[in-house]
Amino acid sequence: MPLLRLFLKPGIDKQNTEYGAEGGWVDCDYVRFRYGLPEKMGGWTNFNNTEAYFIGYTSEVFTWTALDGSPRAALGTNRKIYVFYGGTWADITPIRHTSTGVTFDTTSGSTNVVVNNVGHGAITGDFVTFSSVTGNPGGITNASLTNEFQIVEVLSSSTYRITSPAQASSTATGAGTANAAYQINVGSDKGYVDFGWGTGTWGFFTWGTPRPPSAGLQLNPRVWQFDTYGENLIAQALDGGIYEWLPSGGLGTRAVAISGAPTKSKYALVSTPDRHLVCFGTEGTIGSPSTQDPMFVRFSNQEDINTFVATATNTAGGQRLTDGNTIITAVRSRGQILIWTDTSLHGQQYLGPPYTFGFQQLGANCGCIGPHAAADVNGVAYWMGRDAFFMFDGTVKKIPCTVQDYVFKDINLIQSFQVHVGINTQFNEVTWWYCSFTSDYIDRFVSYNYMENVWSIGTMPRTSWVDMNTFAKPIACTYSVDSTQTPTYGNTIYGLTAGRTRLYNQEDGVNAVNDPIEAYIVSGYFDIGDGDDMLLMSRFIPDFKNQVNNLTVRLLLRAFPQASASPSSLDPYVITPTTQKVDTRARGRQIQLRIESDELGSNWRFGTMRVDIQKDGLR
Repeated sequence: MPLLRLFLKPGIDKQNTEYGAEGGWVDCDYVRFRYGLPEKMGGWTNFNNTEAYFIGYTSEVFTWTALDGSPRAALGTNRKIYVFYGGTWADITPIRHTSTGVTFDTTSGSTNVVVNNVGHGAITGDFVTFSSVTGNPGGITNASLTNEFQIVEVLSSSTYRITSPAQASSTATGAGTANAAYQINVGSDKGYVDFGWGTGTWGFFTWGTPRPPSAGLQLNPRVWQFDTYGENLIAQALDGGIYEWLPSGGLGTRAVAISGAPTKSKYALVSTPDRHLVCFGTEGTIGSPSTQDPMFVRFSNQEDINTFVATATNTAGGQRLTDGNTIITAVRSRGQILIWTDTSLHGQQYLGPPYTFGFQQLGANCGCIGPHAAADVNGVAYWMGRDAFFMFDGTVKKIPCTVQDYVFKDINLIQSFQVHVGINTQFNEVTWWYCSFTSDYIDRFVSYNYMENVWSIGTMPRTSWVDMNTFAKPIACTYSVDSTQTPTYGNTIYGLTAGRTRLYNQEDGVNAVNDPIEAYIVSGYFDIGDGDDMLLMSRFIPDFKNQVNNLTVRLLLRAFPQASASPSSLDPYVITPTTQKVDTRARGRQIQLRIESDELGSNWRFGTMRVDIQKDGLR
């Protein structure tokens, strides 16, 4: 009997049943579609060839080029800010507060030290550095306390506890003196929503009944957003301050709060080409956090990021948006800044004096799910909503998605602010990483090829991503909440708790650093026709390109769509780079194809399989 070509259309289809998706693919991991064919995704290596670890959960990785042409990068975690320059990393986390005359309480034989500092303003988990220590408190040497510490526990507004690198030899109260430099308060690595008895405002609901989720208290994770003003780094913390780091000061300097800027905003970026610093969801009265309006946009004077108060002689100003409850994010696009609220899309265009900017609503019922869930590719914006994917190319459009139910019926919306989008222009992909319903941390991704209009899915966890530009490869971060790996850069920190970021070059090689990547793809079921015939597949001719090492092909058989799948008698089939044909003896009413690879160094691209199929009897 002549061989038949098995045509399978590109993209993953999870809207259909596995039988209804006949002629296509229904599942995959670490596989992308390119030119209509599935192939194993690229691997990753350590950034800068170093197995480096950073403190905390990274919500943003950002790269830029200095005026002298040198490449730079920044990482923003829930605890720190790091910059990469000249082949090394440095901690540039801003200093929030400094104190003098700090004293210590010690207990003989213990490393627990209570620090006395009225009005320290710290919270548990904050970082403090002591200098000019005197008195060898409790027998602990001055040098032992002249270090950076993570605060173990805040006891009161004037005391907190740290862990000393050495035990005290005596019990002392108010011993020694020191200067203390407190870094900005740390943020959470995940979101929280609290609802039930005791939440919500007084009188919101009836006595003795649990409050509905709408009455809940929500805590968002620490999310950073970076931009540049010239070669200087701009860093905005979600619902926090905005900071600037000047590379001219060197790696020994820290980011500092921008003088005259709002002290509490949701997002910020620099407009182009007019160069205004724009803050979104910011303060009505500058310097007064209690006046934060989540729908208010405020912009600085042109070429002056320290002046936000509008006068008759400058271009500073502001505008409140409508349609929505809060601004979520903003992205520079073609000829304007696109601003997303939780329900709508707006455009901000530079007009020049006297109005500076004009605002218009571009779409409704198309809000964005998180601060890093929208991206622009050549003037076209793509974003993830709470129940669909959208694009804007002059008109807001919902993107047809063949994995929509798979994503949005199994997403943890409490962790929506962890959602991160990454552009991979080398493969024409927009990828969103998100938390599945039972996970508090990113564990899945969904990818859209915007040139071929196909979707793929997978489990590669990445908390942040930046496309190749400044560096030759895309850069991405992973997070391990339980990791206590010693940080690679910065000072030794005592009392440091778990939670580490690791940084990778993506699309570099075919392995997960030194481990194999377990990739697979599964087709929908196919049959010989729409009747009651059984089929017998006696052999198939494999068709792979760029194959390195062995692959495994499995054939899963069913007699009915609801029946349990069973492998063929010769399953699995090992395909070497030189395999010419495979004898199968696979018999069933429907057959499903699964391709797997799990060897170190393996690589492949699937073509068009030819199969020898004929009718067969029921017995």
